[in-house]
Amino acid sequence: MAEENKPRSPRRGPNLQLQMDEEIAQGRYINFAMVNHTPSEFVLDFVFMQPQQPRGKVLSRIITSPVHAKRLLLALTDNVKKYEERFGAIKVPAIKATEPVVH
Repeated sequence: MAEENKPRSPRRGPNLQLQMDEEIAQGRYINFAMVNHTPSEFVLDFVFMQPQQPRGKVLSRIITSPVHAKRLLLALTDNVKKYEERFGAIKVPAIKATEPVVH
């Protein structure tokens, strides 16, 4: 069967060809994220916080629609589930009453 005539898996969707700059391909480490929203968009700020320092640096800001935010949530939920099935539960330390909760 020719490649273009092969049926696609209903779960995977179309094959995508993505371009990525070398700098983006290297990735960034973040250890803090802030999420804000308006009726029409979600804003995700990805931050690196130095230990014992009160300041952090926003390394990336992603602005997306509510639909794509929900799809991201579903994709992360699915991937965390698969990760935990393979490697075990991810333990999240309890937040102390003195720590700020950032939404």
